[in-house]
Formats: sequence, C-alpha cells, structure tokens
Amino acid sequence: MFGLGAPELLIIALLILLIFGAKRLPAIGTGLGKTVKEIRGIKKELKQDKEPGKEAESDEDSGPKEKSLESKLADKVIERVPGIGQAKKIKDKAEKIKKIVS
Repeated sequence: MFGLGAPELLIIALLILLIFGAKRLPAIGTGLGKTVKEIRGIKKELKQDKEPGKEAESDEDSGPKEKSLESKLADKVIERVPGIGQAKKIKDKAEKIKKIVS
C-alpha cells in the first residue's frame, strides 16, 4: 500500500489521533466512508450511462466531443460532495495568483 509499512502506518495513525482527538475520529471516519461510497456510486452511474456504440458515432460528427469519463466523474464529485467545490475554487484562485506573481 503505497510502499508504507506497519511502523509508518502506526506513526500516521498516532499523529491523526493526536491532531484530531479520540472524540472526532468516528465522525471523520464516517464522513470519509460516505465520501468514498458517493464517489463509487457516481463512478458506477457514469459507467451505466456510457453506451458502447456512442463513441463511434461521435467521431463522425462535427459537433463537440464528449467529455472523458474522468472529467465527468470529477464534475459529479464537485456537484455532490460538500466542500470539494470550494476547495477547487480556492485552488483555481491560487493558480491564478501564482501565474500573476511569476
């Protein structure tokens, strides 16, 4: 798992326990679990929406090409998961400021 062994994971778990405290850990775990479940549901929904013959037809059309599955998933996550949209806006603003400063 990402090249982390048991000692590293134990240290990370202890740091999280110290930072957030024992009372907030169940709420954090619940929120994280709901987020993962929501992302999996969105991914499953997008796969069901995709039709196998649709890609071949879109290549012949002169209209705009469809978004990739990754960009559709990102858009759905931003819409449904609270806080992600705000984080994306902050990131975009930071990138604009970085370009101005550079």
